[in-house]
Amino acid sequence: MTPDQSLAELSDQLFTSGVALYSLAVVAFCAQLAFGRRPALVAAGGGGVLPSDAPADEPERGRRWGIAAMALTVLGAVAHAGVLVTRGLATDRLPWGNMYEFATATVLVAVVAYVVLALRSPGLRHIGVFVLAPVVLALVLIGLFLYAEAGPLVAALRSSWLAIHVSTAILGFGMFFVSGIVSVLYLVRTHHDAREPDDGRQGDGIVSRLPAAGALDRVAHRTAVFGFPIWTFAVIAGAIWAESAWGRFWGWDPKETWAFIAWVVYAGYLHARTTAGWRGRPAAWVNVVGLVVMVFNLLFVNMVSTGLHSYAGVN
Repeated sequence: MTPDQSLAELSDQLFTSGVALYSLAVVAFCAQLAFGRRPALVAAGGGGVLPSDAPADEPERGRRWGIAAMALTVLGAVAHAGVLVTRGLATDRLPWGNMYEFATATVLVAVVAYVVLALRSPGLRHIGVFVLAPVVLALVLIGLFLYAEAGPLVAALRSSWLAIHVSTAILGFGMFFVSGIVSVLYLVRTHHDAREPDDGRQGDGIVSRLPAAGALDRVAHRTAVFGFPIWTFAVIAGAIWAESAWGRFWGWDPKETWAFIAWVVYAGYLHARTTAGWRGRPAAWVNVVGLVVMVFNLLFVNMVSTGLHSYAGVN
């Protein structure tokens, strides 16, 4: 099937618009950090994370910047989703048949996950710049180095398993993306708290405006808990698809191997969270390693190494 060029061009234009909107959101989040005051987060009675002082306690100027930042983020996510929808319509297939589409969809999942968290717990808006800045950087790199023209699927991907295996891999990766960033912020926050004088005063630096370390730790853990079973299913679905396509469930192909290594690292993180001596910073470091492994699996394994998954590279 010949792609609909008008829809393909619209998809590219929406990609550019999404990057622009996210960039403006980063500026607005920076302004919120500059003019606002951090609402402390405490554990809610039902185990959730809620702001202990309502957003209304934040200075008016900071609150306005925070609302503007969230509005720009949501608009950016709408444009971002439009990239995939229009590309799918242009090619009459699921829009994650190459690395450009897969990476774009993964970043969208991360943005949507952050938006949901920030709407549920407004205090988490203060980490927006640390989530959206990597998102903008990732999309710029995706557009520069992974872009592929809209076209039909390669023969190896023409299977109903594409909708199952790749979709769940995208969801799992997107959740781990957010979890890893929050763990980095948790490590930065705990390092800052250890150096602050124990006199009850709150500093004026950017780090002091982050949510409390305990809240960041809970968010990182819960997003990883959400993503882990999805990633587990993606690995299992990939093995089933491999048996259907290649006649074996597992062959230690580089992509399979690193997907399994990522699964082991995240299993280790979740176990470390419940193990004395590994809670807190050690567990957070394991989570950060997991994110590094996921990025390595996406970029190096697909673009440098050779294997049966090489068709998933740039078309």
